Amino acid sequence: MKTTFAVAILALYAAAVPPANAQGAIDRLYVIECGERTVTDISPWTPGVNVGKPGDFVDTCYLLKHSNDWMLWDTGVTDALLAVPSGEPNAWKRKSTLLGELARLGVKPADIRYVAISHSHPDHIGNVELFPQATLLVQKLEYEWPNQDGSPRFQPAHPVRKVEGDYDVFGDGSATLIATPGHTPGHQSLLVKLSKTGAVLLSGDAVHLKENWDAKRVPSINFDKTKSTAAMQRMADVMTEYKAELWINHDKGQAASMKRPPAYYD
Repeated sequence: MKTTFAVAILALYAAAVPPANAQGAIDRLYVIECGERTVTDISPWTPGVNVGKPGDFVDTCYLLKHSNDWMLWDTGVTDALLAVPSGEPNAWKRKSTLLGELARLGVKPADIRYVAISHSHPDHIGNVELFPQATLLVQKLEYEWPNQDGSPRFQPAHPVRKVEGDYDVFGDGSATLIATPGHTPGHQSLLVKLSKTGAVLLSGDAVHLKENWDAKRVPSINFDKTKSTAAMQRMADVMTEYKAELWINHDKGQAASMKRPPAYYD
């Protein structure tokens, strides 16, 4: 019954996705490394397998250019970690800063119109406040989900659009937020259409690793297993409809094969 309800909710969200033949495409999509780490036991992310085995993660941010507008998808772990690394064994590390990567592309923080967030875990919102003028695009459920101490996850003064369900960012089908709750209450993924590359679906943390996607595994750390499973089915349906590739935020093997700035996807 719970699974049926989760699928029904995701089906309602699906009505907001533009049709597969919707016009519009993102001009450029840059893939930016925003952190890396090795965990001593990867099994919480791969329940039932890899118990006691170490595992590598990367943290990926994406910069999108649409006409004269710039949009960031996730902001990675805080840039402060480059200057002051954490001594924790499982901690995230940075080899460069997000601001530095943007500067090499000639993009200033004030140029960013939108910062869209897959969810509110620290490795995805670490640099949100480097873009105080940019409008946050975040699911209302995620925005209103408090930290464990009851404090807000985002600065109340930051401009925000609280999305409910799917959302066509530029109004032309080129970049669409897809509601994929489960990892967190208001998790979302991003469907991007490119004229040459085609459609890609940016997973956020709806999927952490390709092996999880292939086996449809739900990490034990997820907020809601039933919704997580329904979200993966929703993603599969979107990928089929748009003939989209799945780009997995944390998968090191996939990330190693991707173009890096100044190269981009178009």
